[in-house]
Amino acid sequence: MSESSIRSTDTAEPLGGTGRPDTVDAATAEFVAHRNLLFTVAYEMLGSATDAEDVLQETWLRWVGVDPDTVRAKRAYLVRIVTRQALSRLRALDRRKESYVGPWLPEPLLTAPDVAEDVEFAESVSMAMMVVLETLAPTERAVFVLREVFDLEYGEIAAAVDKTPAAVRQIAHRARAHVAARRPRGTVSPAEGSAALEAFLRAIRTGDMQRLLDILAPDVVALSDGGGVKQAMLRPVVGADKVARLLAGLWGKRGVEVTIETMQVNAGPGLLVRVDGELDSVLAVRFDNGCVTGLYNVRNPEKLSRVQQETAVSR
Repeated sequence: MSESSIRSTDTAEPLGGTGRPDTVDAATAEFVAHRNLLFTVAYEMLGSATDAEDVLQETWLRWVGVDPDTVRAKRAYLVRIVTRQALSRLRALDRRKESYVGPWLPEPLLTAPDVAEDVEFAESVSMAMMVVLETLAPTERAVFVLREVFDLEYGEIAAAVDKTPAAVRQIAHRARAHVAARRPRGTVSPAEGSAALEAFLRAIRTGDMQRLLDILAPDVVALSDGGGVKQAMLRPVVGADKVARLLAGLWGKRGVEVTIETMQVNAGPGLLVRVDGELDSVLAVRFDNGCVTGLYNVRNPEKLSRVQQETAVSR
């Protein structure tokens, strides 16, 4: 469905180059009011904050050419545009991932503490869930995100992905089953996550292998993304013994100063690691029943720009 179809559906009128300043101001205000939502939609579809920002720019360029007074449902209209732009970019991104060196992990975000209070939403932006979303086909991912996270009606989603409502229902059912079979086992409260993270950090800092083994789940999985730029594991490491040895090797090196800070990564517990004062990596940690079940270590420098200041996400 073309952009002109979007406009005719919502009876939107283009501003072109002769739009009144007050109308452009109204369009700007409407876009800014929904910006955090639009960024979150794009980010959950793409797993890349950098690409999500590009999608927002493309969305703005299309939105500013429309008279907002002629759009009946402005939020739905904007979500429709951002979804189409994100879908196009997601297909290109999938082609880039085919030649990526080692595992591809989402770009981590430093999120505000209150994001974790909405447990359902926090799970949707967690590194663990974002990794699961990577296993969906582009349209499945868009449908799942719009339906399960943002609770859009099937008709709205159909208009965004250029499918019939009946087809969207089938895609949603298939995507939901796919995610259910792979999604993290449970959720933890912010307080539980903070306590578990401190225990994990103490085990790392003291080098106490037994304490580390006690907090790692038997089937813990560790993934590392260096993007071919920084040294990283080319395959997942599975099992408490292997992961414990890996952690000891990563941060037990002599002759370097390693500092580790706790932070909230994608609405969940995480660690920011500096080596000799330089930002080295961000580690998102997944806990279930007080044990570490997933470690997502991002070392690719191109993916670390969003951990220096908070990124606003919302639904």
